[in-house]
Amino acid sequence: MEITRIPLGDWIEGGLNWLTSEYSVVTRAISRVTQTGIEALNDALMWLPEWALMALIAILCWRASSYRLAIGAVAGLALIWNLGLWNPMIETLTLVVIATLVAIVIAIPVGIGAALSERLYRGVMPILDFMQTMPAFVYLIPAIPFFGIGSVSAIFATVIFSMPPAIRFTALGIRQVPVELIEAADAYGSTRSQKLFKVQLPLSLPTVMAGVNQTIMLALSMVVIAAMIGADGLGSEVWRAIQRLRPGDGFEAGIAVVILAMLLDRLTQSLRRTRAK
Repeated sequence: MEITRIPLGDWIEGGLNWLTSEYSVVTRAISRVTQTGIEALNDALMWLPEWALMALIAILCWRASSYRLAIGAVAGLALIWNLGLWNPMIETLTLVVIATLVAIVIAIPVGIGAALSERLYRGVMPILDFMQTMPAFVYLIPAIPFFGIGSVSAIFATVIFSMPPAIRFTALGIRQVPVELIEAADAYGSTRSQKLFKVQLPLSLPTVMAGVNQTIMLALSMVVIAAMIGADGLGSEVWRAIQRLRPGDGFEAGIAVVILAMLLDRLTQSLRRTRAK
């Protein structure tokens, strides 16, 4: 007995075609704005001499954490510069920063809403489960018809891929605020907004920062994968090394990705501990 196949793929493809045709003006506007932001931040970071940017990052690491992190940051960045991967590193950092900012701007309000509304929480969690279990490469597919080949599509796919942890941790942090403190705020006649901004968010900030940390790490991993659809940066160096069968170049770019990931991870963890104090 032949089973009728559900044309799920055809439905999805038809929906994407309809969206791209009906909202092409919107996607082109988003693409122009995003591309302008990418070029502006990238040009600003490229304008700084290598030693100046190293010094600024070292000062930031020293102020946020300790001199050990500052020394490690300088050593890692100096190795990237010595390998001739400074410009690709800047391009990758630009994409990660922009994608993380967009993801946080979307995720934190959604997380706050999910924490304060049980109905929204139950509706959002299955969607986040779906987003986190979907293979990362799949997010590249809808990005191309919307924004074409290039860095804008990489930003789109990266934002979608990296948002779930920020939403989850924001909702978790607010929901874990002790009930006694909420009752005390109610006893003093606090409004809902006062409770949120003066009690719940300050107390949940370390957990929220943990979500931001995870978002940054996922954004960095996705930006590297997005080299397959034309994104610039260290990912394109890895992809080029694979295409040309040059394992040495691929490992050098991979080491640069590891150094950048460790630097961003340690820096955000230091900021998290500072906020917790």
